[in-house]
Amino acid sequence: MGSAAIAEAIADAGIDPSSIETAFAAYVYGDSTSGQNALYDVMQTGIPIINVNNNCASGSTALYLAREAVRSGAVECALAFGFEEMAPGPLSMAFQGMESPLGRFTEQLAEHGYPESKHVTLWAFGAAAEYYVSHYDADPTIFAKVAVKSRRHAIVNPYSLFTQQVSEEEVLGSPLLYGRYLHRLMACPPTNGAAAAVVCSEAFARKNGVNGVEVVGQAMTSDTSDSWADPIRVVGTGVTRRAAEKAYAEAGLGPEDVDVIEMHDCFTNNEVLNMEALGLCDEGGATKLIVDGDNTYGGRYVVGPSGGLMSKGHPLGATGLAQCFELVNQLRGNAGARQVEGASVALQHNLGLGSAGVVTIYRK
Repeated sequence: MGSAAIAEAIADAGIDPSSIETAFAAYVYGDSTSGQNALYDVMQTGIPIINVNNNCASGSTALYLAREAVRSGAVECALAFGFEEMAPGPLSMAFQGMESPLGRFTEQLAEHGYPESKHVTLWAFGAAAEYYVSHYDADPTIFAKVAVKSRRHAIVNPYSLFTQQVSEEEVLGSPLLYGRYLHRLMACPPTNGAAAAVVCSEAFARKNGVNGVEVVGQAMTSDTSDSWADPIRVVGTGVTRRAAEKAYAEAGLGPEDVDVIEMHDCFTNNEVLNMEALGLCDEGGATKLIVDGDNTYGGRYVVGPSGGLMSKGHPLGATGLAQCFELVNQLRGNAGARQVEGASVALQHNLGLGSAGVVTIYRK
């Protein structure tokens, strides 16, 4: 899968593979040098290959590193690619018997009084949903509404895992995974997949006739000491907010300038929380945004035109680069039935517990 994505990205860029000076390979469930194994099926040119594991933000971390390599002047052209082959069921630790990198997170959730689950992600995002509803007196059906919207977008995406529409009643009738508000159809599926992107300087693009889009702002952040104040910050809203503020500042743009968004909707409540963290609405204001249809076609923003992680799928190492792929096609006007009319500014949000948050802003 990784090799196929790499080959397609290079062909799309219309460049010779020898032009690529370094590569960053993203994956979570894989042995060391898996990146080399995937790349060697396409090219063996002796370049540096760096393997990246940053949990669910691995793909965007590879993209971030590729951009930094180009921005620094170290290279003119870099490759970022990611892939994942996942087991069924909730995420689990790959190496048993070692200290959990999420131990600090579970300790904080327990201190906040939320019952333990053997699956950390269900515990963390389930607790966040409980807290959000009680803290903002929010309508819990908004989580189901987001799931319905995501599936509606996905059914016109040929790369999507799910192709059948679901109703709000079906979502709310699916089994509860944690607490009162986290249902099975509000959780993304484990997925196999791959994606890749060529990142180059403006001068390289002009010289080689690359039909690209511009990354005008990007930032990557992690936790601070106030990340543990409440369950919604435990799952990364502070990480997102800081990354968004930095990315907006670099781009010289604000939330009001954004047309289309790919968000890290690993659970539907995470989309809700991060609408607010990205500044798309005020804190506690997501209910109105969703009910008014301002998260879909015809509204203020189109969030997750691909179907998002919820319906397109979430192959961890590839997710951030799959988001990049979707947004580049949106800005090129190549998205077919899911095209956002007149899209000129796009925002990508990719988050991994542990934590890493990457926000990237693209311009046509």
